[in-house]
Amino acid sequence: MRWLNVAKGATGSVNFTEEQLKKIFMQFDENRDNLLSKDEIKKAFNYLGAMIPEFRASRGIKKADTNGDGMVDLSELNDLISYAFKLGYSVK
Repeated sequence: MRWLNVAKGATGSVNFTEEQLKKIFMQFDENRDNLLSKDEIKKAFNYLGAMIPEFRASRGIKKADTNGDGMVDLSELNDLISYAFKLGYSVK
């Protein structure tokens, strides 16, 4: 099982499993259409403590959006999670 270590300011860090990270991203699917828009991804990265969430959302879509519709669907979600792991967070 892989873990994502996310910095949370002075409170230390929080470790997430891949499944927990998927749930975090999907909780920002505001209209429940199983598609993550750039704005929804931006909100998820902001929640995770990203320094520049809009940039992370743009890059996440670029890395994960294999069908080119500008959204991340469930079949592309693993690619978005993989991108999140590559942001410099430590994986345990």
